Amino acid sequence: MKGVLFAPAGRGPFPALLAIHAVFGLDDWTREQATRLSDAGYVVLAVDLYGGKVANGLDDAGELLRRIPTGSAQRELLAGLAFLRTQPNVSRDRLGSMGWCMGGTWAFRLASLDSFLKVAVVRYGHLSDDPRTLTELNARILGIFGGKDRSIPVADVHRFAQQMHDLGKPADIIIYPEAGHAFETPEHLHTIDSAYHGYRTQDTADAWTRTIAFLDSSLKAAGPAANGKHRSLRAWSWLGVYRVLTRLRPSAFAR
Repeated sequence: MKGVLFAPAGRGPFPALLAIHAVFGLDDWTREQATRLSDAGYVVLAVDLYGGKVANGLDDAGELLRRIPTGSAQRELLAGLAFLRTQPNVSRDRLGSMGWCMGGTWAFRLASLDSFLKVAVVRYGHLSDDPRTLTELNARILGIFGGKDRSIPVADVHRFAQQMHDLGKPADIIIYPEAGHAFETPEHLHTIDSAYHGYRTQDTADAWTRTIAFLDSSLKAAGPAANGKHRSLRAWSWLGVYRVLTRLRPSAFAR
């Protein structure tokens, strides 16, 4: 498995994000989002759970997804966070996760597994309503959803927001009423499915502006934010670091 590391110019230390692709894989669009985050002053490790493969349609995506055991993906993602903590240009106490669709679900799960994660940005991914998971959650959550997304019912999102409010946990939830699933992905890059209602230009721009404001307020200290650079990494280099540095705690997702 491979990943791509995007780093702002300069010595840092910078806040860092683990970026997790959607069900179609680490495609050019996801790399573009990682580049934009790097340009905004974040070290970004864009993971590749499919080992270099990008799905060609929903059936292909489902087949690639079925080949990855949940435990294996979890170990690799936690290893990615541990890897980021070893980088000299990363401020190890200012880490977060961000993902789209399937990656959004994993971004939230990581916040429940790594108690040191500061933020999780969930872009139309599944949340949890498990009381124990939410009680133990330390990360600040930004959730971005479409009101017409049939794969992530808006009622579930509202229930999560209410639970977090009742627990006094920080969660910023944004629902775009006319948007469907994956509304940030342009049509020519998207394999249409029943949950997708098209690219939403204004909603996408607003979601990005809110994301950067959220990340800056949660993670960023004064420091340089220059043009991004990137380099490819092999996932095997993360694994030894993971065993040493990553602490796990029980959660509903690990059962």
